[in-house]
Amino acid sequence: MSIVVNRITKQYSQQKALDAVSFSIPAGEVVGLLGPNGAGKSTLMKIITGYIKQTEGLVEVNGHNTLDPDFDFRGEIGYLPESNPLYYDMYVKEYLLWVAGIYKLGKTKSNRVRQLIDLTGIGHEQNKKIGSLSKGYKQRVGLAQAMLHDPSVLILDEPTSGLDPNQIIEIRNLISTLGREKTVLLSTHIMQEVEAVCQRVIIINKGSIVADGATSEIKGFSTGNAQNVVVEFLESVTPEVLGKIPSVSSVSKLDGELWLLQSESDSDVRPQIFNFAKQNGFTLLTMNRKKLMLEEVFQNLTTSE
Repeated sequence: MSIVVNRITKQYSQQKALDAVSFSIPAGEVVGLLGPNGAGKSTLMKIITGYIKQTEGLVEVNGHNTLDPDFDFRGEIGYLPESNPLYYDMYVKEYLLWVAGIYKLGKTKSNRVRQLIDLTGIGHEQNKKIGSLSKGYKQRVGLAQAMLHDPSVLILDEPTSGLDPNQIIEIRNLISTLGREKTVLLSTHIMQEVEAVCQRVIIINKGSIVADGATSEIKGFSTGNAQNVVVEFLESVTPEVLGKIPSVSSVSKLDGELWLLQSESDSDVRPQIFNFAKQNGFTLLTMNRKKLMLEEVFQNLTTSE
């Protein structure tokens, strides 16, 4: 595994930012890390990259303990923090050459800088001062510096922040390409971004993981074993009437005469809905299972008390 996080806890005085968080990510996987503000995402990323230390637990990068003083794991990681700290008085190419020098790329640094300038699409901006760039281009410079030393692990905190729609698509495609060979942990609030580039999603809330699985599985996931069925009747119905259907735990009105029925039952609830309609003289026009969108799942898992 490229990244192993084993029961990581981070305590700030009386506040526990992370509580025994565990997961592992193999090479060649792009994983979306989701959570509301204050959930612990940035704290977790800073611990993985070594910017801060955990209170308890273990982090391994490419099989090495990040607390091992004999192993410089930072050379294995490329990190783009949410704040994207840059030297605004430096020129773009000058800055990247300087970063390449820090990574001791030697004779290859000029070629590597040129490759990253092309890869991130900042060629027209390379001779400008970083402080004069738009937020989107500053973000691209941050991405370039994170990838300069060709790390096997990329930690990206809001990588498309400030980009226009065309730039977002370009960076998404870049991340997808990088994810074929590298391990990528991507934090973002843009659900479409996660669906577009991530094979797996980890959702964190109040310092704990509340969901971890393939993106396709998470999109069909709700709390417990919930099923979501959209129905439409010819007759007018009320939430009180639909709430009498066996195993239906909640009823919500959608557009028009459509209703969303949710059930926590392990078995398919649709036969019970059909029988209820037949027994009560209702004409059932449509009945379809509905997979929740990622945004809906996120809300269900992070807004409950």
